[in-house]
Amino acid sequence: MEKEISQAVIRRMPRYYRYLGELLDAGVERISSNELSSKMHVTASQIRQDLNNFGGFGQQGYGYNVQYLYDEIGKILGLNETHNVIVIGIGNLGQAIANYVKFEKLGFRIVGLFDVNPALKGKTVRGIPICMLDELPEFVKNTKVDIAALTLPKQNAESTAQQLASLGVHAIWNFAHVDLDDIDGLVVENVHLSDSLMQLSYNIANHNK
Repeated sequence: MEKEISQAVIRRMPRYYRYLGELLDAGVERISSNELSSKMHVTASQIRQDLNNFGGFGQQGYGYNVQYLYDEIGKILGLNETHNVIVIGIGNLGQAIANYVKFEKLGFRIVGLFDVNPALKGKTVRGIPICMLDELPEFVKNTKVDIAALTLPKQNAESTAQQLASLGVHAIWNFAHVDLDDIDGLVVENVHLSDSLMQLSYNIANHNK
């Protein structure tokens, strides 16, 4: 049985990946856990514990080879594969997601856009035509879809997620104002932008206390 990795560790892995990418851009070839610690504001002990969940990757007295660690964390995060993504709900947020080209550099390829507004039918975002939601079953039958990003009103999110599960889509990146955690067969990442803003508000209010 494979060891289960805690969500707290998994949440830190993209940060490691991002910082290591910045080190590579700066021409750094190796780094110690102490040096990485000062950049990430995580203790060196925590970094070693996190990476030991996946095999360690470091050498005592040498530290970490930046390129090797970057590549290995990329594999852990599944970034060595291409993931086909559709966006459902092409309002301002849906268009922003479709326009964000860095996703493709990470292997997340936007392959389809869907909405229920007939005024959007046939319009394009970054060359990708907007289809109507009733075209989704045929699209999924003919195109491999790994992830669906939902930027829908919350009253439509659950039924759409159920439909996606029935069509064989396995993962949802959910921006609707409702948690979608109990739908069989789906891996869900719920994203609440307002939660992040409220945390920022709390930190502002308590900054000078």
